[in-house]
Amino acid sequence: GAMAEGEGLVSVDYEVSGRVQGVFFRKYTQGEAKRLGLVGWVQNTSHGTVQGQIQGPPARVRELQEWLRKVGSPQSRISQAEFSNEKKITALEHKDFQILK
Repeated sequence: GAMAEGEGLVSVDYEVSGRVQGVFFRKYTQGEAKRLGLVGWVQNTSHGTVQGQIQGPPARVRELQEWLRKVGSPQSRISQAEFSNEKKITALEHKDFQILK
């Protein structure tokens, strides 16, 4: 809608540490991102973290960042959420929010 156009779009990378694998963290992250209307991706890393990218209106991206920092999936225990490479983008680079293997 007009609101999103006015404030533009941002892209930010994230990595979440803690007990975040094997606890449906990716599935819940995807669900939360879709609820907020965001696009991007999420995947498990080989070193036990979950990482990905979020794109969308800044206010919505902030909401998912807070969720990644404090909430996560019911069984998860988040010790740290790091965000990097934040930048303004003119168009979304993903069609939806995907779980990558």
